[in-house]
Amino acid sequence: MSKLRDKIQIQDQDSEEVEIDLLELFQYFRSQILILIIALLVGGVAAGAITHFLITPKYQATSKLYVVSASNNKIVDLNDLNIGTSLSEDYTELIKIRPILEDVIKDCNLDYEYEELLGMLTIAPVGETRILAITVESTSAKEAMTIANSVAATAVTYLPKLMETTAPNIAEKAVLPEGPCSPNLVKNTAIGAIGMLVLVMAVLTVLFLMDDTMRSAEEVEKAFGVMPLTVIPEGDIAEISDKREEEIAKEKKKAHKERKKARKHKEKKTIRSKNKTNNAESAALMQSIKTKQTVR
Repeated sequence: MSKLRDKIQIQDQDSEEVEIDLLELFQYFRSQILILIIALLVGGVAAGAITHFLITPKYQATSKLYVVSASNNKIVDLNDLNIGTSLSEDYTELIKIRPILEDVIKDCNLDYEYEELLGMLTIAPVGETRILAITVESTSAKEAMTIANSVAATAVTYLPKLMETTAPNIAEKAVLPEGPCSPNLVKNTAIGAIGMLVLVMAVLTVLFLMDDTMRSAEEVEKAFGVMPLTVIPEGDIAEISDKREEEIAKEKKKAHKERKKARKHKEKKTIRSKNKTNNAESAALMQSIKTKQTVR
């Protein structure tokens, strides 16, 4: 950029242009750095607290089915692989049917309706393979594992009879999740902190644009097209309150007393010094008289 100050012009509905000086805006943000830091901390702490105390953690458990089987002499050929690929899409939808899930609810003694259990269930092929992943999400880690294994076992038993095909194999049973899958405390904290920071910066930007105070001669010239004749120096011209006036009067009275006391002390010291001098002179005179009398 050829100029130090980059400017943005925004045209509103009334065709009035609002000019934003990016350098001035940046300097304004720097002057409000404490507010921005506080906003960042408050947003992060609030989001972290909400995530930790108010959002119930959820757990995921996954079991896997291998949809392929040998049709001739226990040897898997290309035709079996192609059939397995086609069956994977059918299995993905058929596992979600009501009879299978209602059997799972009955076997596991669950307190869910069919629609509720269906909402907890996710079934999808793993990549382009013939492996189906049956994932269950629940607020209980043990419940998620139990339901995932029960769905896989029920599907292996029920679907071959329905489709009149060979049964798929359970490639992997679900295990007990070690930790929750959601919510993500670090992610939510970061989002909360950044969101609060952006919100505060937006408010500060609006306040910056609404502030029409002219702080320099250059701004006056830019606004009116003329140079100011003079500039009044900045200073504290606030009126002194009655309380402050009383404090100043007391301070002056105290200072006057201290000066008067110091003056009296100085006078006493001078008198003492003079007395000592007179006493010394009298002693010297008496000594001189005694000396003369002795000589005589």
